[in-house]
Amino acid sequence: MVVVGAGQAGLSSAYFLRRAGLGFVVLDRSPGPGGAWRRRWPSLTMSAVHGIHDLPGMRMGETDPDAPAAEVVPRYFADFERAFDLPVLRPVEVRAVRGLPDGRLLVESTAGEWTARALINATGTWERPFWPRYPGQETFRGRQLHTADYTGRDEFAGQRVVVVGGGASAIQLLIEIAEVAETVWVTRRPPRFFPGPFTSEHGRAAVAVVAERVRRGLPPGSVVSATGYPITPEVRRAMDAGVLKRWPMFDRITPTGVAWDDGREIPADVILWCTGFRPVLDHLAPLRLREPGGGIRVEGTRVVRDPRIHLVGYGPSASTIGANRAGRAAVREIRELLGSAAA
Repeated sequence: MVVVGAGQAGLSSAYFLRRAGLGFVVLDRSPGPGGAWRRRWPSLTMSAVHGIHDLPGMRMGETDPDAPAAEVVPRYFADFERAFDLPVLRPVEVRAVRGLPDGRLLVESTAGEWTARALINATGTWERPFWPRYPGQETFRGRQLHTADYTGRDEFAGQRVVVVGGGASAIQLLIEIAEVAETVWVTRRPPRFFPGPFTSEHGRAAVAVVAERVRRGLPPGSVVSATGYPITPEVRRAMDAGVLKRWPMFDRITPTGVAWDDGREIPADVILWCTGFRPVLDHLAPLRLREPGGGIRVEGTRVVRDPRIHLVGYGPSASTIGANRAGRAAVREIRELLGSAAA
């Protein structure tokens, strides 16, 4: 068995593979434990993190709310790998997964090749930031960066910053940057805010929306887009201060800012693209898993076009608690697959 990725989804899957007594290896692209948490911006502290869930079999325990998440979570992941003696190899980049004539899979990587009867893909999205394209983008004389490049608010002090995007990262970074810079918030659609309280029923309903898209073979979208963003005290203060005043999406980018077809124009020194990420799945391309709708159709964690492939941390399981559940489900489904193959 091969697991690709050692973030929350990959480690959860590895834990349940170990419990099931199945032989496996985990191939991870990062140089050290922590998955995407290794690259979170330094100012993201544990008190500001939403939705970290314990890995199975080992609690994270109490943490310093002022400690950077980029330090705390990777340390926890490293402890988890050691505690359960998980065979994680890194840094290893998986370049392609192909089918073999005997029914096994060939996993090609920078560290050699593996054959496997099934594969759990837990690569997440952080390695594939999405950059929209707009007319004039290449003429902008200021700086453009993505959420993935963000390191902290201080580098924007005294500047004019256009923040693009309506998701959780956009709102978090906008509020932070507005403390030191002049900001403008731009989104394609009016943002949705959730007044709360956010219940487990709301969460299940939102996950169901994403799950239905995946079952139909469409790109999954995000759970947050289905729920809206919670109005926390910090968000309420930002609303009252006018920080979360939203502008519609601009039509073009000029050398000195952004502009609309109705004649409006805003000068900018920086455009920060908080426009999300896409699943890292290119290495699965030789298997031709995509549906006409552009996504991969999944039932449970099993890819419909190829039941040897299981996607964990994809679509409805793209959350820490969802990844844990999906890891358990993937191993159960793989045991069923192996049992039927041996029969």
